[in-house]
Amino acid sequence: MTSFRRTRSAILQGTKDLISLGGLRNATMIEIADTAQVSRATLYNHFRDKDAVLRALMESEVERLFNNSLPITEIAWEISSHPALATLRRIDPGALTDLLARSQDELWLKVRAGLELVVASPTHVEMALRWLIGQFLAPLSRQEISAHALFLAR
Repeated sequence: MTSFRRTRSAILQGTKDLISLGGLRNATMIEIADTAQVSRATLYNHFRDKDAVLRALMESEVERLFNNSLPITEIAWEISSHPALATLRRIDPGALTDLLARSQDELWLKVRAGLELVVASPTHVEMALRWLIGQFLAPLSRQEISAHALFLAR
């Protein structure tokens, strides 16, 4: 892994850790740099602002979930049990719903494409997407996920 990728990974992990602790609204670029243990200049060399960091974090998480050939039950569990999402639900629900409402964003196209690989049929992709969005807002237990996923998985 190159130094650039290690630094970027540290920044994204630091951002995730910060969001897990105090939500999105309270995370600043200075705190992201401090948590990631990089200089502010290094942070700004990678990202122009907090929105760019958040976008990269979302892209990284989507890539992680769909490029590792995880079954839909594991994708759902990752969403339901994610510490940063739990904090957003509790502290910053408006920020979470804003992120989820961007349905025309190209990131959603990547999510849909990933779901096409793990659900029973193309007609179930929209249903699976809405089911996963629901778990961002109202997470399910592993048992509930398994029961629901029977209708979606291949």
